[in-house]
Amino acid sequence: MTYQDFYHVWCKTAPLSEAGVRVLKEMVEDDNEMKSAFGAELQFGTAGIRGIMGLGTNRLNDFTVRRTAQGLAAWLTSTELPQKCAIGYDSRHHSRRFAEICAVALAEKGVKVYVYHELAPTPMLSYAVRQLGCGCGIVVSASHNAGAYNGIKCYGPDGCQMTDEPAAIVYDKISKIPYFVMPNSNFEECLADGSVELIAPEMWENYYQTVLAERIAQEPSDNLNLLYTPLCGTGNKPVREVLGRIGVNIDIVKVQEEPDGDFKTCEYPNPETDAALNESYKIARSTHPDLILGTDPDCDRVAVAIPDGDGFRKLSGNELGCLLLDYILGELSAQGKLPKEPVAVRSIVSTPLADKIAAKYGVKMKAVLTGFKYIGGEILALEENHEEYRFVFGFEESCGYLKGTYARDKDAVVASMLTCDLAAKLKREGMNLAQKMDALYAELGYHEAKVISIELKGPNAMEMSAKFMADFRANVPNELCGIAVTTFTDYASRITRDMVTGEESAVTLPKSNVVTLVLGDKGSVIVRPSGTEPKVKLYLTAVDLDQNCAKNRLADIAEAMNDFVPKN
Repeated sequence: MTYQDFYHVWCKTAPLSEAGVRVLKEMVEDDNEMKSAFGAELQFGTAGIRGIMGLGTNRLNDFTVRRTAQGLAAWLTSTELPQKCAIGYDSRHHSRRFAEICAVALAEKGVKVYVYHELAPTPMLSYAVRQLGCGCGIVVSASHNAGAYNGIKCYGPDGCQMTDEPAAIVYDKISKIPYFVMPNSNFEECLADGSVELIAPEMWENYYQTVLAERIAQEPSDNLNLLYTPLCGTGNKPVREVLGRIGVNIDIVKVQEEPDGDFKTCEYPNPETDAALNESYKIARSTHPDLILGTDPDCDRVAVAIPDGDGFRKLSGNELGCLLLDYILGELSAQGKLPKEPVAVRSIVSTPLADKIAAKYGVKMKAVLTGFKYIGGEILALEENHEEYRFVFGFEESCGYLKGTYARDKDAVVASMLTCDLAAKLKREGMNLAQKMDALYAELGYHEAKVISIELKGPNAMEMSAKFMADFRANVPNELCGIAVTTFTDYASRITRDMVTGEESAVTLPKSNVVTLVLGDKGSVIVRPSGTEPKVKLYLTAVDLDQNCAKNRLADIAEAMNDFVPKN
């Protein structure tokens, strides 16, 4: 069917309100909007579905949400997993309603459903899946995307986001379900008959106690003055509660304190970007906090900045990950609590500086594919051998961190606690996080890193992304900016090639649409398409004992890679 065919089917058969009918009629005058809304169907993958909210097969709406939940229910009921599902949701527009739609769709298929009674962070959903013994879980969230977006993230029984195999089955189930299979009951009726149950408030306190148990500091952090922003999301309650219990003095960014699906003061609430903290910087210029900390709308990512002269130095996700890793390993070693054969995990796109930090403490760093589910998978493998205690820390460069095994997704609450404890410790020693990071660089070498996100626009954006990856594989460069490419790895074919000898070896990680170029000991380039958006992402690293040399080399690598960037 063409996009016009899908459009006309919806016009004739979709049970729409008067407002919805008007929206579809207006598309007759805007073919690009019609093609954008109906030119594809939302794809279900390991990160679930994500898209702009609105009417259409390529939009997130009541019909695509219900269809997704029906597909998840069809998968779950075909397994021997517990026939239970936990659901959480964030502060975005329609998140609560989408959560209720999912709950009804699952309950109709005989699945017992537990729903948080108020908006809650993504890691709290991962925690609830495990605590309630569920076969799956759902978070209604688009993470750090702009306010026009929302999504359905699906979790397995281990509290991890779905892996490839079950996700493929769910997608197949979804594709066989009509768009307009309407419910036989509503959310209130499901609550009344007990098929849906609100998660007891005690779950919050249990979660707080579990997070606090991961603390390694031995004294209060009451010397730290913090400016915090939840970026209008779910972190406001849990982050402030946990940090308050360890003594942190907290000032809040008032205009970003309450939930706001429009994110009016932060159009793109992504902690990876410096702009996400602009409102915080305005306040900090007069309040002079020791530390600025922000969490994204579903509170699984965290970013920090430190006052630096007349401005602020925002640490990258890699830098905060390295600081936390060094802090955790150093404190556990000093306290004699570092487990035997400890395991630390990072994603392949995260900085190799972490490997050097881990080696300082005799810890081997394991690199896994991008996506925190792979870090969660390493915890699960340890758990199956009754060795989960060996896991000490996991992180990815996109500001995601986890200490502990209570959740299997990144958790900004525990990361905020650890960050504040470290900052308080350093303050007592006359240092701050930025100075500590510089000390690590001076000790282990400067690892300058940059992520370039190329946004591809238009209805053929995903096809453009696929073509770029295919073209890049077919034209692997032998050198970049005068530096020889020593190793090429294609995680799709699961082959590593020595570019000097031509010798090939097998990659042990799962298949993934990622390629890596290693530039000897001078840096690396990793290329991958985004799993949730029409983007191609380039992860660039330059390494040198001299900071200026590392920075200049990074700029040269970025310029060289510009020749490969797809043009819209």
